[in-house]
Amino acid sequence: MRTTLPETGFVRLSTIIGDPKADPPIPPIIPVSKSTWWAGVKSGRYPQPVKKLGPKITAWKVSDIRALIEGQPE
Repeated sequence: MRTTLPETGFVRLSTIIGDPKADPPIPPIIPVSKSTWWAGVKSGRYPQPVKKLGPKITAWKVSDIRALIEGQPE
């Protein structure tokens, strides 16, 4: 699933946790629910988002997501 993660830049939540209702469906990079993800962000388990990209836009740095994946046991 790592092939869906770009080399650099930012990704939205649907890219991280997947979206089975999208056309075509987006497979999850980190298979957790939306509420679990946000609870993890609040507790510090998952990285903080970047909110200065535009109004109502929340995204995460690809480098932060890659570091999270590399820090997890396979």
